[in-house]
Amino acid sequence: MNDRQKPVRQYNVRLITVENEASARRELAGIGCDDWGIKLMAPKAVFRVLKVSGLTPVQANILKQEMLARGGEAAVKRGVADHSVDKTDVLLMGTIKQFKAVLVKLRLQPFDLPNLAAQIREVLDGLKPRRPYILDCRGRQLEIGRRTLVMGILNVTPDSFSDGGRFFEPERALEQAQRLVAEGADIIDLGGVSTRPGHTPVPVDEELRRVLPVLRLLLQHLDVPISVDTFTPEVARAALEEGAHILNDQWALQRDPAMAAVAARYQVPVVLMHNQQGTQYQDLMGDILAFFRRSVDIAVQAGLPRHKLIIDPGIGFGKTLAQNLEVMRRLPELTSLGLPVLLGTSRKSMIGKTLNLPVDQRVEGTAATVALGIAHGVDIVRVHDVKEMVRVVRMTDAMVRGPAAVGVEHIL
Repeated sequence: MNDRQKPVRQYNVRLITVENEASARRELAGIGCDDWGIKLMAPKAVFRVLKVSGLTPVQANILKQEMLARGGEAAVKRGVADHSVDKTDVLLMGTIKQFKAVLVKLRLQPFDLPNLAAQIREVLDGLKPRRPYILDCRGRQLEIGRRTLVMGILNVTPDSFSDGGRFFEPERALEQAQRLVAEGADIIDLGGVSTRPGHTPVPVDEELRRVLPVLRLLLQHLDVPISVDTFTPEVARAALEEGAHILNDQWALQRDPAMAAVAARYQVPVVLMHNQQGTQYQDLMGDILAFFRRSVDIAVQAGLPRHKLIIDPGIGFGKTLAQNLEVMRRLPELTSLGLPVLLGTSRKSMIGKTLNLPVDQRVEGTAATVALGIAHGVDIVRVHDVKEMVRVVRMTDAMVRGPAAVGVEHIL
């Protein structure tokens, strides 16, 4: 058949993106389905692939049978059927409707499968769209989820990789913080210890000497929440006594058990950042999610509610360049925890190594990571260049969250 004999295209066949049941309902309503049809079909339009680790062959076989019986799929390790392996991971593939039916059956099974069902349900619920909500930061409020929030970095250190020594004096630090707020920062993150590779550990007394005078000035002169970036319980306690609003712990309450008790005592929101010694992983994202689950358990057991927690994948910490880039590609996997995600990529070596640029020439690279992060579900970005990144955030929010997120709903 030559070109002149090809039939005229009469149909417009295309791919649509269905991220969750809400978007499925919109698409079904858009073609004119009735309410009953929408309710029935929306859970069939959302497909999920979940990975479950550490199951016994008995558990895996039951789980696989239940998925297959409802039209889903389950992939297991060779040797599961004849029990010639001790443990297996399982890939579950199915629609929301199929998963819901499987969970009903698992709750009636032995072999700890009701507990597994609860964990699968938690992940599926975490992937649902979160409604915006107000996070109480000890009297100051942040609205999470309506738009992306910008956390401005204020280092009061002589040796930070990007701006060490520039704002070491309290008055200069206050001027910088005021400039960041004027440029659109929603939060100021105050840190007294460098985290750059090869940094010199700082005694607690020195960290307090750096942080507390600046914190007092910020609390007097700024209206936005002040976060204190520390993993030391003594510094956290002193900062909270002064009136700090958020703790940003780069060891996610796992370096010192006292940190969780301090956070719980003051009922302060905590940023839990992934970190580890070395760069060895069995399963990069699986290990990171398991790390966060440990931190969440530590916080809740100490008495800090889950809704006070924010997670940060820790770009640049305990990861190679390739691993950092992989985490960036796979940021949507973090949303399964159902917690707000903070992303801190500003001027980091991931950008410098990728673009072969020094610290003071990484604005565009930072902008790319911020835009991708927002597209992948990030709620807060931690940055040095607030003015520039606020513009990136607003533009990306308008595309990802919709014009109303940036106050331009009147645009036709």
